[in-house]
Amino acid sequence: MTVAKPAIELDSFDLAILAILQKDNATPQRLVGEAVNLSAPAVQRRIRRLEEAGVIAANVAIVDPARIGQAITIFVEVEVVSETAELLDVAKREFSAAPEVQQCYYVTGEADFILIVIVPTMADYEALTRRLFFSNNNVKKFRTFVAMDRVKVGLTVPLTPSGAA
Repeated sequence: MTVAKPAIELDSFDLAILAILQKDNATPQRLVGEAVNLSAPAVQRRIRRLEEAGVIAANVAIVDPARIGQAITIFVEVEVVSETAELLDVAKREFSAAPEVQQCYYVTGEADFILIVIVPTMADYEALTRRLFFSNNNVKKFRTFVAMDRVKVGLTVPLTPSGAA
């Protein structure tokens, strides 16, 4: 179960630093400091604080799936039979453990989960469906939507002073 961390106070410097890092997290702190009118050590302290508070959740490289042979993006709606806490936790763990599942959301509405899956071939997706859905007695049904084009992909969070805590 995900527990929300308390929001921290973000000022205009924090928001400006986050905007830069969301575009390119490898930007040297000296250049970040020049852009936001702070010293590199001040930027470093703020970044450390944002990491410790969980505002910056990870520092990762964004890989183009098609360039490494993972060209098919699939959206999957999953409906479960029972929504007991124990069975939902099992589903969350199983979906999270599958490397093909890039994102997993427990949602409201007709579906219980929305998964974003990346695979190299439809045969690989079929194998995944057998593993995650057909062999799971709690999966009532699932619907598949294959992406025809990656129009916009990203995890950039809009940053506005009104969105700050």
